[in-house]
Amino acid sequence: MRTAVEIFAERLATQTDVADVQASAPGSFVLVDSRSREAWDQGHIPGAVHLPTAEIATRAAEVVDPGVPVVTYCWGPGCNGATKAALAFAELGYSVREMIGGVEYWEREGFELAKGSATTVVGCGC
Repeated sequence: MRTAVEIFAERLATQTDVADVQASAPGSFVLVDSRSREAWDQGHIPGAVHLPTAEIATRAAEVVDPGVPVVTYCWGPGCNGATKAALAFAELGYSVREMIGGVEYWEREGFELAKGSATTVVGCGC
């Protein structure tokens, strides 16, 4: 039987939250928005890269350096898109974490969203 220490340590190794992402030092990971183009255009986290989950297996290496850790996000806690995206990256051998709360909690924390289709790659760290 797993202990609480093992369970919580595993969660912290595979998840992060919006406050940690926002406060992170630049360059230690790439933030990946796994939602649809329409959702991305309505608003996304500044500096994120748009890569829908269905495209990760075929496009990840051209969009994200395999040597750089990844943090995935989607809409919010009612959506498991970030979990699916994190699994897809993990299957490709990337170091990956899921940002719990997604765009919904990013906005609840009062952080700004970028609009439109810019796909600037800027690393964030936590």
